[in-house]
Amino acid sequence: MEINHKTAAILVMGIGVIVAGAYGLGKKQGESGELAVNAVATAPAGTDASNPATGQPAIPPADAAHANMPPTQGPEGKMAEPDDARFTHFRVGNKNVKAMFTEGKVLWVATSGGVLRYDTESDNYKLYDVTSGLLSNGIFYVGRIAGKLAAGTYGGGLSLLDEPSGKWTNYNIPQGLGDAFVYDVLQTRNGDIWIATWSGVNRVRGGALDDRSKWELHTVESTKGGLPNDWVYGLAEGKNGELWLATEGGLARFVNGKWQNWNHTKGLGAPYEKVKKDIAFNNDPSKQSSHHARQKVEMGLSNVDVAFNPNYIIALEVDNAGVVWAGTWGGGLARFDGSKWTNYTTVEGLPGNHVFMLHKDPKGRIWIGTNNGVAWQEDGRFKAMTTADGLFSNTVFSMTTGPDGSLWMGSFGGVAHIHPSR
Repeated sequence: MEINHKTAAILVMGIGVIVAGAYGLGKKQGESGELAVNAVATAPAGTDASNPATGQPAIPPADAAHANMPPTQGPEGKMAEPDDARFTHFRVGNKNVKAMFTEGKVLWVATSGGVLRYDTESDNYKLYDVTSGLLSNGIFYVGRIAGKLAAGTYGGGLSLLDEPSGKWTNYNIPQGLGDAFVYDVLQTRNGDIWIATWSGVNRVRGGALDDRSKWELHTVESTKGGLPNDWVYGLAEGKNGELWLATEGGLARFVNGKWQNWNHTKGLGAPYEKVKKDIAFNNDPSKQSSHHARQKVEMGLSNVDVAFNPNYIIALEVDNAGVVWAGTWGGGLARFDGSKWTNYTTVEGLPGNHVFMLHKDPKGRIWIGTNNGVAWQEDGRFKAMTTADGLFSNTVFSMTTGPDGSLWMGSFGGVAHIHPSR
């Protein structure tokens, strides 16, 4: 895929809201702030794009034109994406974009300032945040669950939107949720809803969210170590209906009521000696969090003082052949076929060893968002896309594919919409 990008229109999605709580790279440190709709946030030259405490890569300098900015402030408005642009940058200001998905002409964007609904046909947008019923503005997950728009929040639990009325129904610890911090949500083919939290994983049998008796919570303790860590970051359903879970302590599988797990000692993630020259983040999270410090000790990584933990899976995907792909914190991209692990790093052509996002497009291709661009495999080799090709930032946290084949990629500060065919 070759993209020759020469122009970009800059549109603003930023809305005046208070960012509730911290919102970084899966860390409980972050920032709060207020942003007006017409304010474009920029970072000073030399901003450290590798600060794991905030998860804030440097924002590209603002374009002087500021074309097609929304004319008014507020939670609703209109944007106009130019028809002839090969890529467009949508700025969200001092916010992170951790998840996106498309439904026909509608793009849903999960940010640290709420959930944005953007109609790509009419160019109308609408923001949902705490003023409209969410319990937190920090959003880690957005998708369709039990027929409703669902948001997994940072500190506000799981929220489902009734779109005709615009009202949210919130599920939190009193309803059975393991933790108010929800990282991922999945409804499996048998109708069960699984919810990844920072205190284990919930299973709601039959998707009956309003029936407390259908809620289960699985933790390290309750599974007798089958779940390797209570911080669960990602969920994916396998080819045969098995459930895969990404945790901070490795990969887990749940099938027929039984748990199994794999960590670095069993093949997950590249060894430190292989990647130490290409660790992008010098700030060691274990120096800022007692949880991460304990994790390093448990994983035998006490002698490593940079951001490296191959057991820490940030992104998870299962391809059409049933192969599991796991993105690790400094240990590269891991591939598991059910019996054998293969790890890919910058040595094999991956642009970066921190993998924050995995996305399976409608054609089954796996896209890999790293700290240094987006990659995909073609003819057995990795190809990459960077800001030179239209990305808003080389650190990519989220992605979705539009019905027209165009690519939406989210970073700290904005979203890039890329049209490969133009």
